[in-house]
Amino acid sequence: MSFKFEVIKEDKHTGARVGKLYTPHGVINTPIFMPVGTKATVKAMSPEELKDINSEIILSNTYHLEMRPGSELIKKAGGLHKFMNWDRPILTDSGGFQVFSLGDLRKITEAGVHFQSHIDGSKHFISPEDAVKIQTNLGSDIMMAFDECPPYPAEYDYVKNSLERTTRWAERCKTEHKNTEKQALFGIVQGGVFKDLREQSARELIDLDFPGYAIGGLSVGEPKNLMYEVLDYTTPLLPKNKPRYLMGVGSPDALLEGTIRGVDMFDCVLPTRIARNGTAMTSAGQVSIKNAKYFEDFTPLDENCECYTCKNYTKAYLRHLYKSNEILSARLFSYHNLHFLLKLMKDIRESIMNDNLLEFKKEFFEKYGY
Repeated sequence: MSFKFEVIKEDKHTGARVGKLYTPHGVINTPIFMPVGTKATVKAMSPEELKDINSEIILSNTYHLEMRPGSELIKKAGGLHKFMNWDRPILTDSGGFQVFSLGDLRKITEAGVHFQSHIDGSKHFISPEDAVKIQTNLGSDIMMAFDECPPYPAEYDYVKNSLERTTRWAERCKTEHKNTEKQALFGIVQGGVFKDLREQSARELIDLDFPGYAIGGLSVGEPKNLMYEVLDYTTPLLPKNKPRYLMGVGSPDALLEGTIRGVDMFDCVLPTRIARNGTAMTSAGQVSIKNAKYFEDFTPLDENCECYTCKNYTKAYLRHLYKSNEILSARLFSYHNLHFLLKLMKDIRESIMNDNLLEFKKEFFEKYGY
């Protein structure tokens, strides 16, 4: 099998570990942050730029790509890698979160989900089997099982019924998944903020023996301290010899806290979303270029950053671009923010190798203003 995960080093003082994830399109060093390319593009970034900042894997979205242009077209193009000119690993989420986010436009049944397209209101249906077929057409290296992501807050009984349906759907996904040599299928642990339900979900999915496991249903509106509490008791339930993926998390503090609790993979639209709003992540905390004090500030966004944006442009120029609604503003801020998070993950890996992750976290938090 072309998919394998190995733990290289475990931190002596935390649950953090450094690993290598082998896929048909390359090796991924973990813990890793995955830039989000929802519609077969990481917004404002070219594949070449993603390689420049050493992005080892990106994420694309099953729901959005099936709605437009359609997975059959992408299959005809030779798969998502060829379609978007990206020859490194790709993870596709199942589309479950997007479908369940449609609210009144969707109806959940045991068979799957009936929903209306957010684009034109047309009616569609996705079953667990369909989710696997779509992701097979896309040809991603890692595909996700179709799950139900309950909202926060949600009643105990609702969450229990939801996770049990997710387990049944996971079984159906695994049965449908045939392309096991080229695509790994991950299960998604649900259970909301209820410890016994997280334990139930983890136990049932581990019995299905997936090659990797995601922790879903977090970063959906709950306080961060509650998310960390859930991670404290959920991550240790998952197999040590398989990758653990925390879905939808990408703030610097959450990346560090998640890594400390044993998470290997993260993704989030945050760095590119705030980039389009003129906000940068820097070693001294967030910088909002809208602030008038940057009008004639001829220093880079981050004095300690070696990215293309910081080496070539000043805050004054970046503020001018943003205020002028120039496209280059989104590009330069996106480049910087993604570079910042990928460099952070590299530094985290090095600190784990040196058994000083907690010291690194303390120093980083002090500089960042947490």
